[in-house]
Amino acid sequence: MPKHALLSASSSHRWLNCPPSARLCEGYDDKGSDFATEGTDAHALCEFKLRTALGMEARDPTEDLTWYNSEMEECANGYVSFVMELVEEAKKACPDPVVLIEQRLDYSKYVEEGFGTGDCVIIADGTLHIVDYKHGRGVLVEADDNPQMKLYALGALELFDCIYDIDTVSMTIYQPRRSNVSTFTIPKEELYEWADRVLTPTAELAFNGDGEYHCGEWCQFCKAKATCRKRAEYN
Repeated sequence: MPKHALLSASSSHRWLNCPPSARLCEGYDDKGSDFATEGTDAHALCEFKLRTALGMEARDPTEDLTWYNSEMEECANGYVSFVMELVEEAKKACPDPVVLIEQRLDYSKYVEEGFGTGDCVIIADGTLHIVDYKHGRGVLVEADDNPQMKLYALGALELFDCIYDIDTVSMTIYQPRRSNVSTFTIPKEELYEWADRVLTPTAELAFNGDGEYHCGEWCQFCKAKATCRKRAEYN
């Protein structure tokens, strides 16, 4: 099983707009960055604090975190408070909502070999809520029509749509260093319609390396942008 999906949720904004970029990026190593490592540390701290708040057993990772500081501590505490408020709200509709942390979400029904990890998934009758923590202070990330969040939601629905009476999907980006809490809500059936009409046919093109190259702001995080002929022509 690959560690990262070719058509990952995190890169979906790019491959949905530029399908052949998925295969093009395969030939480039993921060099990582300090920003990515800092984000990984922040996610580990958030996971620990949220599990603890929910009464789950968890090991404190703080001494192992290279980028830990008081700001990260404050951000993680704010994230936990936000999620716990959502849990309490969910209990109004369902006495025992399911809360999943760092949950693997499989959306391969729509995207070949597609899977990702949801930071927090809250399932109750009526509403499925997906929360994604973003530690970056650079690019503002909005939840509105965000394909990464919609892919996570589809993966969660595969697990729970037959168990809970879900009619609405709510997706939130929690980005504390940009003072950004952005939520997008969509009817479940509208999400399924997008998956069938847009996602699946585009993902098939991307997986096969087909389709047309398109340039736009999604090129920013493309590994192949420096050598992409289409981008050179666009510039």
